[in-house]
Amino acid sequence: MKTLRNVMLINAISSGATGLGLAVFFEAIAGIFETTATMPFIETGIFLIAFATLVFSVSRGNPINVRAVRLVIVLDAAWVIGSAAIVLFQPFPISILGYILIGAVAAWVAAMAYFQSAGLKQVSVSK
Repeated sequence: MKTLRNVMLINAISSGATGLGLAVFFEAIAGIFETTATMPFIETGIFLIAFATLVFSVSRGNPINVRAVRLVIVLDAAWVIGSAAIVLFQPFPISILGYILIGAVAAWVAAMAYFQSAGLKQVSVSK
């Protein structure tokens, strides 16, 4: 993950794959979370597919749009904060494994935000 573009591409791929998985395999994932509610998985999947499209588009810009990168970082940070609140307060009747998965995804998203921020600093220094 040496460049901002590569980190953003990894973010786009992982977000898109997760989104597609949630949107297509919503019943199986609801089973893992021990809930019958499938719409939150479908909706989250659709959001992640749209987010992945945005991140991919930003990653291909030439030159890279710094403001758009900052937006992606803010959205990633919001995801991490929201996920942390869900794991901390456990407001939904889901399995412990579900909460662990939410936390694991949040850790991955936090890493993406960190590496994007670091890459953005490198872009700013090289200008």
